[in-house]
Amino acid sequence: MIALTTPPRLAPPTTRVRVSYLTGEQADSVHRGRDTDWLADAARDFDGFVADRVGVRERWGVPSEVFWFTSDEHYIGSLVVRHEPPEDDLGGHIGYHVVRPWHRRGHATEMLRQATVIARGLGIDRLLLTVEEDNGPSLRVIEKNGGVHDGRNPDGQLRLWIDTASVPSGG
Repeated sequence: MIALTTPPRLAPPTTRVRVSYLTGEQADSVHRGRDTDWLADAARDFDGFVADRVGVRERWGVPSEVFWFTSDEHYIGSLVVRHEPPEDDLGGHIGYHVVRPWHRRGHATEMLRQATVIARGLGIDRLLLTVEEDNGPSLRVIEKNGGVHDGRNPDGQLRLWIDTASVPSGG
C-alpha cells in the first residue's frame, strides 16, 4: 500500500497527476464494468483534458466546478461542486468518487468535508446530496459529514442535506 506523505486535498485538476489519474480511472472503470475508451482521448492530450475541467463551467444546466483529490503525484478521486442543484431534482450540489485503488481509507469522507468548506465559501448554507439506497458506503460518508435524510427524489434516490456551518473547516 502506498503511504501518502502529504495529506490529500481538493484542488483544481492538474497535469501533475497524469499517470495516476489515467491508471486510477482505468482500474475504477474496469472494476465497474464501464467503458474506458474515453481514457485514450484523455491520454493523447492530457493538458487539454485538464484545461477542459478547470474553472466554473455549465454542467447539468448549472454552474459547476471540478476538483481532484490529490496528494503530491497521487490522484485519489474527483468531486464536482454544483453551485445550485439541477432543476430536475435528480441530483444535488455534490458528486464525488474515489478510484478503486484508494477505497476504504477515509478519502471520500475527507473529500466531502473539504467540499463543504468550498461550498460555504460560495455562500451555500445547505448542501443537497442524493444517493442510491443500496450505496451504503456513500450513505455513510454523507452521514459522517452531518447529512440529514429528507425523503427521495423523483428517481427514488435518497436526499440528504448537510448544513455547511456545522462541518469543521480543518481536517
